[in-house]
This record gives sequence, structure tokens and C-alpha cells, in this order.
Amino acid sequence: MRGPATDPTSTRGHRRLRRTAVPLASAALLLPLLGAAPAPTAADPGPHRLQDAFATAAADYHVPQSVLLAVSYLQSRWDAHGGAPSVTGGYGPMHLTDARTALATAEHFAEGTEDARGDSARAALHPVADVPAETAVPARLKTLPRAAELSGIPAEELRTDPAANVAGGAALLAATQKELGEPLSADPADWYGAVARFSGADDTATATAYADDVYDVLRTGEERVTDDGQRVSLAAQPGLTADSGRLGRTGLRTLSTDGTECPRSVSCVSVPAPYEEFGDNDYGNHDLGDRPASQSVKYIVIHDTEGAWDGVMNLIKDPTYVSWNYTIRSTDGLIAQHVQGKDVAWHAGNWYINAKSIGIEHEGFLVSPDAWYTEAMYRSSARLVRYLSRTYGIPLDRQHVLGHDNVPGPTASTVPGMHTDPGPYWDWRHYFQLLGHPFRPTAGRHAGVVTILPDYTSNRPVYTGCTTKGEPCPAHGSSEVRLYTDHDVTAPLVRDIGLKTEPTDGVNDLSSRVSTGQQYAVADRWGDWTAIWYLGQKAWFRNPAKDPTAVPARGLVVRPKDGLTSIPVYGRAYPEKEAYPAGVPAQSVVPLPYTIPAGQKYVVGDEVPGEYYYAVTFTPDSHRVVAGQDLYYEIQYGHRVGFVRAVDVTLERPAHD
Repeated sequence: MRGPATDPTSTRGHRRLRRTAVPLASAALLLPLLGAAPAPTAADPGPHRLQDAFATAAADYHVPQSVLLAVSYLQSRWDAHGGAPSVTGGYGPMHLTDARTALATAEHFAEGTEDARGDSARAALHPVADVPAETAVPARLKTLPRAAELSGIPAEELRTDPAANVAGGAALLAATQKELGEPLSADPADWYGAVARFSGADDTATATAYADDVYDVLRTGEERVTDDGQRVSLAAQPGLTADSGRLGRTGLRTLSTDGTECPRSVSCVSVPAPYEEFGDNDYGNHDLGDRPASQSVKYIVIHDTEGAWDGVMNLIKDPTYVSWNYTIRSTDGLIAQHVQGKDVAWHAGNWYINAKSIGIEHEGFLVSPDAWYTEAMYRSSARLVRYLSRTYGIPLDRQHVLGHDNVPGPTASTVPGMHTDPGPYWDWRHYFQLLGHPFRPTAGRHAGVVTILPDYTSNRPVYTGCTTKGEPCPAHGSSEVRLYTDHDVTAPLVRDIGLKTEPTDGVNDLSSRVSTGQQYAVADRWGDWTAIWYLGQKAWFRNPAKDPTAVPARGLVVRPKDGLTSIPVYGRAYPEKEAYPAGVPAQSVVPLPYTIPAGQKYVVGDEVPGEYYYAVTFTPDSHRVVAGQDLYYEIQYGHRVGFVRAVDVTLERPAHD
């Protein structure tokens, strides 16, 4: 997203949401159970402490252990995150929310000063967000104080002790079940309504989507080692059928889905971005189009909001601000659609990419690594992306599902200001598993192409600048791998000449990093090190056989045609001058400050025609899609993608064994 957006450090920017018709039970409801609540204990380093905590809480509060485990998995994948809050102020394995406490910290913004449109045919767009007025924190963001009231466990222990957090979650589930007039049944099928309410959603569709996900986890089972080394497992119950009829007793409201383009498996509402004229022949905050009839949709761009949900929902309604197609809420995975797929949103900072993409914002903050994303949001996003992939024929790979940080600057002057979200803490490996396209080896060990694939949890490169420039960020799992100029961790980092700065380990410095799922041509190998072609140079990263950070892959590559000493790299695939009709100004085909020298190879993502969408007036009668004869190849050039002209390169398939 273009920052700055809303301020996550206060309650400003939060709308008051309607409360559910049935409030949570009072503390008195659970008084008979409080004597059995687990007393806070010192941390036990044993690998089964968390599994035991689920068993104890299930017995004490008469909640089926499998239900408790499945709800927690959808909230946090059983991770404790060292007591740090999620992007919406949720703590611990049960994601108990305490937004007022969690968000009383510094601001978090992804770096970047880009023009959201990235269209040199009109004046640059750099709007400043008007932070909405302060309103009350909604009920879904203060479940931890309620859990403390119900369980008798102090709030601080619910935030920091995973076992206490599980007990608090069990207390909430049990209270909700009784408030719905349901018995504390041992049958997981009887808890559908309470699970739906636990989501914090105040509408039927969102609560249903959440509960369905929990019951999918119950049917399939799960097993994993958490971020703090705890082994947790949930046995599969493939024949389990939930009693969804209990949802009718929850009193949740029904939201209209009119105007939304979403799969049936998610909850989706329409929060339209305005298409309005204002000022001196200006308008916002997107352009009308006719996709995919007029031009294909090739990309999905993943963003984080750099702001909290309610404030972001207010910003998208501002015609003088920018736009994107969808936003996904962290607590429960609710999706809001803002711009129709046929129209062009202003979100990526590169007009060619905007015209060919769908932009999806995720509630979160790049530079707060432990402000973690919930499993509910990851799953909801993956379902939306699978739907968009089917709708528009978009391949599910990292050449077509881009982070905002993979979008190239359209011209040399824009390169330093391009945005860096969702950043190194977005879990691309897990995300593509949910997309049904997991990354894996596809070639022999001597292949000429590699796919970047570190283990997210154990891969913890040092980053700085999350709160203070130069100061280390908290240690955290990462999707990214650092690059050096030689096979030595003391060697200088790889330099990006387009940034015009020296490389650092700053969390927003993309000059020396590759990301999970990206593919590169192998340039060399030395012991536990692999070199790739990157930004026109040889870049090294550690890749030991016993703990690989990349795996061999098949793929097409391009190299400069014989006889050429180097070829230019472009930030957009625009048509040749002769393709433009009368009345449409020809756009310059200007290369970036990058080249591919002879002898280097880069992995191809797609072949694309030169194309430009001319849309600079409020009335769409003058809009045109200009298609040329020149063809380009999209390539993985550095951390960001780039484009090369087909006439400049030779396409080949390197050895795969």
C-alpha cells in the first residue's frame, strides 16, 4: 500500500462495529469451573508442554480438546510468537485480542515514495492520508480482557504464558457455548455455533467461513513443531460433520454480497472505492476499464496495509487517495472488495503492472516482524487468489503472484522510491502450500536454475531498522536469503546501482535479498555456496546440502544474443512508437539503469506483448489499449522483476541435471 496510511499506534481510525446480538457470558457463568483453571507456572522447556496445556484446558472447561486445537491452529498455527501481538493486537496460540495494549507502540510504515499510478502520461500522484477520527475499539479486538474476567487469570499472563492463553481461549469458547443455550458437549460437531462466534465476526458469512475452516482442520488433522519448539498434533476426524444449524442461534447479522467478485468459500463484502471527479479536471481513485476483454490480467500483487482495518476502510472511500482491489482482515479473514476486476486500481506504482494486475491488501505492518499474520487471513487470501487465478488464467507462481516489493520501478528515477511490502516476514512458502502449488525440487542437483526455498522458521537473517535505524529487529523467521559478492559472509553485500545507495541489512533494503519461490539461473557453485546471476552480477548465498536455502528447478532462461556485449532491462513492457494511434501520445521506451552483460542468464516468467493503457480522463470514451508488435520477456532480474525485448535475447532451456 502507499504509505503513510492510518496510525496503528492508537485507536484513531477505528469505526464502531455492530456488536453481535448475543453477548458473551458473564464471569459468573464459569464460576464452577474456575477452581480447575490451570495456575500460571514457570515456562517448561519440554517439547510437549503446549500439547499438555490444550489437554488440561479442555478438561477444565469441558471443551473438546480437538475443537480447542483446531481453533488455535486457525488463529496462530499454535505459535506463541514470544508473547508479541499480531497485527490486530492478538496474543498467544488462541489469538486473544487486546488492541489497546498491543497498539500502544510506534508507527510502522513500509518505505517508499512511489507514485501509486506510475503513469508518466499524467502528473505524479502522492496523496497524504487523512487519518480518520478516533472511535471505539470493536469487540473483536478486546477478547483478552474478557478471557481474563472469565478465567480469573491476569491479563499479563494471558499475553505472555501460552498455557494460560490456551486456558483463556477455552474459557471464552465454553462461555459462548453456554450463552448460546448449548450443553458443554464432548462431541466436536456440537460446537459449530460457538466456534463461529469465537471468530469475532459480527456477520453470518464471515463467521461461517471461519467455522468451516476450523472444521476442515478437524477433518484433515495437523501436526507441526511451533516457533518455540513445541510439538503439537491434532488427529484427523475425516467423518466429522458439523451441526451448522446452530449458527442460526448466534444472532449474527447478514451482510450484502452485491457487487462482489469472490469465491463462495470466503466471506466477502463490497466497500466501493469512489470513481469521482473533483478539483481542476482531476478525478479518483481508479480508472474504468474493460478487462479482460480489452487487455489481459497477468499479475496478482500482494500488499500489506500499513494501517489497521477500520482506518483503511475509511481511506479507500476517499476519491483523492489511491485504490486497490481487495483488503483482507487479519482477525477472521473477511474480504472487502473495492475495485471491480474489469477496472484498473492505482496500487503498484507502475502503470504497466497496474493495468495488468489485481491488488490485494492484507492488514499488517512490514517492519513489525512479530505483528504476525493469522492463519485465517492467509487461508482467506489463498482462496481469493485461487479464484482470481481461475477467473483470469493467472499462473500460480512467483513470476505472476508478486509482492509489492517485486514490482519494478517504471523509470530510472522511480527505482529508489518503490515500496517494499509485504517484506521479509510474509511466509511465501506456507502461502503457496495453501494455494495448492507448493515449491519443491523439480530437477537434478546440478540444474542450471534454482528456486529459493529456505525453511521459514529457522531462516533468521539479521535485519535492522524495524523501530530505529541501524538497531537490530527482533529475531524472526523470514522468507528471504541474503546475497554477497563472494562465498563468504564477511564479503560485501551485493549492490543495486538503481537505488544509488550502499547496501545494508535494513529491513526495507532490497538490494541484497532474494525471496522464497523466486527463480534464478545458477552462475557458480563453491562448497556450501551457490552463485546466481542477479542485477547484472554474480551474487552468492549459503546453500548447504543439509539445510538448503534453494532447490534445483527447471525453467526457461534468456541470455543476450550472440554478438551483443549487453542488453537493456526495462521496468515496463510498452509498445513501439509506431503502434500509437492519433490522439494517444506515444510513451517513451526508456530502459532502467540495469543491463544484462553477455554470458549472463535470467529466468523467464512470461512472454508479453508491448501494451499501454491510455486512461487520463474521467470519461472513458477516450480510453485506449495500445498493443504493439514488439514482444518482451518478463524476467527475475533482482529482487524485483524486469522486462527485456525479445529481439535482444536468445531463449533457451538450461541443463536440468
